[in-house]
Amino acid sequence: MKAEVAFYRRLEEKNVNCEVCPHNCRIKPGRRGICRVRVNLDGTLYATNYGEHSSIAVDPIEKKPLYHFFPGRNILSVGTVGCNFSCGFCQNYRIAHEDAPTRFLSPDELLRLAEECRARDSVGVAYTYSEPLMWYEYLRDVLPVIKEAGFKNVLVTNGYINPQPLEAVLPHIDALNIDLKSFSEEFYRRQCGGRLEPVKETIKLCAGRTHVEVTTLLVTGLNDTPEEIDELSRWLAGIDPSIPLHLSAYFPAYKVSLPPTSRATMAMAREVAARNLNYVYVGNMAGFENDTLCPHCRALLVSRRGYQVRIDNLDGDRCAVCGQTAPLVN
Repeated sequence: MKAEVAFYRRLEEKNVNCEVCPHNCRIKPGRRGICRVRVNLDGTLYATNYGEHSSIAVDPIEKKPLYHFFPGRNILSVGTVGCNFSCGFCQNYRIAHEDAPTRFLSPDELLRLAEECRARDSVGVAYTYSEPLMWYEYLRDVLPVIKEAGFKNVLVTNGYINPQPLEAVLPHIDALNIDLKSFSEEFYRRQCGGRLEPVKETIKLCAGRTHVEVTTLLVTGLNDTPEEIDELSRWLAGIDPSIPLHLSAYFPAYKVSLPPTSRATMAMAREVAARNLNYVYVGNMAGFENDTLCPHCRALLVSRRGYQVRIDNLDGDRCAVCGQTAPLVN
C-alpha cells in the first residue's frame, strides 16, 4: 500500500525533495529515492511500503539487542523493506535491498497481533530487521496506537533521519537500539553511503528523552582499531557513561567477504570500551560474560547465558541489595 510521504517539498517540473532522512533526495517523476521505497508519481512523493510487513516474529528482547529494557521478556518484532544505507556487509540484505514478499497490516491489525502476543510475555512491538525509519509514514500512524494501548514501542535503527521527522515520533518511542557503525566519516561514506554526523545527532537527541542502547558491528580491518573504539566509546560516555554499548562480531555477508571478526579483536574492543563506559556487551560470540551488575555495589542484577536470562537482585528499577537506582527499565 502507498501513502503520501510526510516530509517533502514539491519543486519545479514535478520534481520533489524528500526531507525524511539526511540524503534529502531530489527525485524526478517516476523515479525512486535511495531507500527504494519512496517514489515520485507525477509530482507527489509516496511511500510504497506503508503497512507492508516482510518479517513478523516474537523474539527475546535481548535479541534486538536491548539488555537494559525489560530484561528476560519477549517482544513482537516486525519489519518492512527498504533501507537508506548501502552497507556491503548487510545482514538483512534480502529485505533491505531486494524485492521481498510482504503482508499488509493496518495499525489496528498490528495492535490486535500485539494483544495476541501478550500471552507470550511480549511487552510491545519492535520495528526492526530492515530500516524502520524508512517505514516512517506507517510509524507515524502506528506508534501512537500501540503506545496508547499500553504497549512499548522499540526501534532498531541506523539513526539516519532528519531532526524534524524524528522529533515528531520520538514521544511515542520507548526505546531505541541505534547502530553506530563506526566513528569515521570515511567509513560511513565508503561503506554505508551516508554520513556519521547525522547519526551522532540522533543519538544525542534521543538520549535522556527515551531509553537508548547502541550497537557497533566490528568489521575486520575497517573499524576495529583500538584508537577508533576508544574515540567512539569516549564520545558516548560524554553523553552518558551508562548507555549500554553492544559490540557485534562481523561474519561474511552480502558483498563483503573479509575474515570474520576474531575473538581477540572482540576482547580488545570490550576492554578498550569498558575504560570509558559502564556497560559493554559482546552479543554474538560465545564465551563472553554479559551479566549486568549494580553500578553502586556491584551486586549481580541480571545474569545472561545467550538468551537465557535470570533476574537476580532487581526490584523494579532498584538494586535489591543496596537500594540504589539501577540503569534499567523493568
